[in-house]
Amino acid sequence: MTQMKITVERSRRKTLTLTITKTGEALVRAPLSATDAQIEAFVKKHARWLKNRLAKRKTLSLADGQRVELFGKTYVIAEGACNFAGETLYLPAENRETALRALLTTCTERVMREMTERIASRYGFSYRSVRVTSAHTRWGSCSREGRIAYTFRCAFLPQEIAEYIVLHELCHTRELNHSAAFWREVARYMPDYAQRRKRLRTYEWCMNSL
Repeated sequence: MTQMKITVERSRRKTLTLTITKTGEALVRAPLSATDAQIEAFVKKHARWLKNRLAKRKTLSLADGQRVELFGKTYVIAEGACNFAGETLYLPAENRETALRALLTTCTERVMREMTERIASRYGFSYRSVRVTSAHTRWGSCSREGRIAYTFRCAFLPQEIAEYIVLHELCHTRELNHSAAFWREVARYMPDYAQRRKRLRTYEWCMNSL
């Protein structure tokens, strides 16, 4: 672990978190009060997790001819005005990452709004609003007012995994925590949520893909 570059980012947060950046570096987000010793101990504690994540880390190539799975469908990348057409994802010659982020943000907002409305209607949930962000530390969030947010990176998920994200956030409109009561609520509507949640972990690379 000593050969790996580890960046520490302090802010007004309460917990320590560890993620892998797009460039393959370890990033520790820490409270302002965290000491160097506490951070070092935290990294050592998660050394095996870090090693496994680096071994499984994927990269997203946007070169012509490459394949990318979005919204549960596989597309072949080609040069052109940024858009989907049939089984082709057209991207401009320059600044492809920026163009794709913009396209996915627009498309993900439409897809996740429709999915949230459908699942909420089916199970009797109510919520205030839905929006899409560029968050790269969590798939979704729900405020006390019932305002739900999803990261545009949900575009990389298969439908059944995206549905788990949606139900998870809708359940937070009733239980704004991760207590036993919350997980009972999730299981009530999605008995196989544990399997979907486990599969979701294999898509963590998406958090730093764009």
